[in-house]
Amino acid sequence: VPSIAGAQSAAAQSYSESIAGTLVTFEMVPVPAGSVTIDGKTVAVPAFYIGRHEATWDMYDVFALGLDAPKEGGAAGATARPSRPYGAPDYGWGHAGFPVISVTRGAAEAFCVWLSAKTGKKYRLPTEAEWLRASSLSTGGDELAPDRRNSIAWHRGNAEGRAHAVGTRAADAFGLFDVFGNAAEWVTTPDGALVLRGGSFRDSAEIVGPTVRSIQDATWNERDPQLPGSRWWLSDAPFAGFRIVREM
Repeated sequence: VPSIAGAQSAAAQSYSESIAGTLVTFEMVPVPAGSVTIDGKTVAVPAFYIGRHEATWDMYDVFALGLDAPKEGGAAGATARPSRPYGAPDYGWGHAGFPVISVTRGAAEAFCVWLSAKTGKKYRLPTEAEWLRASSLSTGGDELAPDRRNSIAWHRGNAEGRAHAVGTRAADAFGLFDVFGNAAEWVTTPDGALVLRGGSFRDSAEIVGPTVRSIQDATWNERDPQLPGSRWWLSDAPFAGFRIVREM
């Protein structure tokens, strides 16, 4: 158990959630309240839960493929589901146990709405302030040394140009996996900017970490033949994934 866990509220404990009608489970970890600095301003962050791992295809497929839909139709079958992707969104790198990639932020948000309805708990994407709060605990309050980056993150120097199964590097100082590297993670921002945090398997070890911030541009969906581009998939962003949070 990471030593920093003692800072968590005694009333808040990690828990596992199941998706009804499936064998899929995921784990949520409590993050204590604190503050972060954004653009020179201190932002208070209330306590919240965050996924121990990045969202996986195991979770997303139930939503995207309608695996929870009743055979005779019904409410679950009426839920808006992602369109058929252009190409293989997992790039053939691996599926079960691998992070969701190539998804738009809107698709990640739609998944959270669906998951909330399935579980009766409100799940969503983290705000940028929440992501920064979790990442500050991930580093243990220190800058990431090169050997630490190599042990906890998939980056350009060790990932062989692809995403890897979640939880296959060491846990960080807070007990989370893949906060830095592997798939970069969608966050929400006050101005609505389409922002990924943490870096991905495509970024160098020197970049991967709590400060890297990427804003979506046209190259992320360059090969999508749809006009306008798909609201669900990013044809050229195999580095774009997400992690979920839940308010306390």
